[in-house]
This record gives sequence, C-alpha cells and structure tokens, in this order.
Amino acid sequence: MISLDRLGTDAGVQVAWFERARLGAPRPRAPHRHDYHELIWVREGRGRQSIDGAPVPVQPGTVTVIGRGAVHVFEQADELTAAVLRFGDELLLGDSRVAPGWLLAGRGGRTVPVPPGEAGTLEAALRALAAEAERPPDPRTADLERHLVAAVLLWVERWYDAARTERREADDAEVQLHRRFAERLEHDFRTHHDAAHYADALAVPPAALSRALSEVTGRSTKELVTDRVMLEAARLLRFTDASVGEVAHAVGFADPLYFSRAFKRHAGVAPMAYRARVRGKSMDP
Repeated sequence: MISLDRLGTDAGVQVAWFERARLGAPRPRAPHRHDYHELIWVREGRGRQSIDGAPVPVQPGTVTVIGRGAVHVFEQADELTAAVLRFGDELLLGDSRVAPGWLLAGRGGRTVPVPPGEAGTLEAALRALAAEAERPPDPRTADLERHLVAAVLLWVERWYDAARTERREADDAEVQLHRRFAERLEHDFRTHHDAAHYADALAVPPAALSRALSEVTGRSTKELVTDRVMLEAARLLRFTDASVGEVAHAVGFADPLYFSRAFKRHAGVAPMAYRARVRGKSMDP
C-alpha cells in the first residue's frame, strides 16, 4: 500500500525551508499520498515532480498547489531554494472562512506564477506561519494560522486569475459558480454521482449549472463529476493494492461489476488492465 503522509498529531501547520538543496536523484522517495494540503513555493532551482502520476515541472518563481489526497513525489531538483507549506482541512473551516478552497479541489498540481514584486510578501507570510507553528500554542494561535493560510491562498488565487490565459474577469459569475461547484464536488463525489445533487446543493437550475461549467471548462456537470470519481479510482488502482471491489466501494459504487464497466468507458481499459499498464507490467504496446 502507498504510504500516507500526515501532519503531526498536534500540528495544524508545517513549514519546511530548503536552501540550495538537491532532492530526488538518483533514488527519489517513493510516491506518497498527502493527508494534508500542500503549497510549494520555489524561489530558485529547477527539477521535476509527479502528481497523481502526471509530470509537473519545478520552476522558479512559482507556487504549486497540491490538494489533500493527491499522490506526490519529488523526483529530482537541483539548487532548490524553496518553502513547503502543509496544513489540514481544519484551517479552511469556520463561519468566517474566506480561503478559496476550490484551489485545493480535485486533481492537484496547479502551478501559479508569482509576480516578482510579490515574492517577498509571500515569504514573509510563510515565515510568520513557521514562527506560529514553532511557538507554544495559546488561544490566538489557531486563528492566526487560519488567517495567514487564508491570506496566502487568496494571494495565490489573485495570481492565478492574473495569469489566466482566457482573460476572464475574476468576478465572472460562471467562474465563481465553477469554484463553488469544485468545492462541493470535493466533499460529495464519493456519495453523489448525479448532476442534479450538485445543482440542488448550489441552488441553481441543473441546465444553468451545466451551461456555466461547460463555458468555463468545456465539460458538463456529469462529465466533471465522473472525472473526479474516476481520478480517485485511478489513484487507488495505481498507488495501492486494493481490490477492484474495494476501489469500487471507496468511490461510491455498490456493484464492482458496474464500476468496472464505468471505469473502462472512462479510461479505455478495465481496472486491472489499467493497474498493470501504469505499473509497467502490460504487454500491450
């Protein structure tokens, strides 16, 4: 089974710093699954990492956002000067929540360019978080950590919007609806595969939701729900030894046979054939 990385039992936040580090090669760490959210700020250095089996470059002047549940490995990096921020779901909860949780939803690996003039501000916030994590906790610690994490995520969202190639306005109603949908999907995809559930949860007509999602992503509500369910199934097949029945149950299918057919429609191969292929055991070219 793939190893599961957790934060320390008493830790709400962890910040690690690297100065001109060399990571990975010739023997990178085995892929591991995150039980926390992770942001990787790279000031200098280059390399490569893998998120859910897909290559993601390590580039200077960027933040990579990796949501909870993703399977990650740093394959190689040279002369890396970087900071890694890890935090749990509890820092996104509460009535005063403002953090853009959609950034952390679904498939991880969003790489966001940080404007050169903003790097110092980002690092100051990360150092403040590191200081809070290292000091003995008091009644203000949790709120300070929550607000500092929210500030970092809001900056990342601002930079993401500034770099969007489609140049849509950040407050575009369809974009905002897509982000609300992404957050709801991350909570409900294991138990609700029907598009109507998400329209009801977001209090919009099903046709309006599907139209907005298609405009922003090019895919319908049902397609996005299926993509998220099958992403989770693919993670489990690739990175664990769970049986097909166990994988089916984990992603909300009562019937393993029905799951196998649905997975084959989505991936083009049956679950066990997919596992063999991505682990390099398939004889099919």
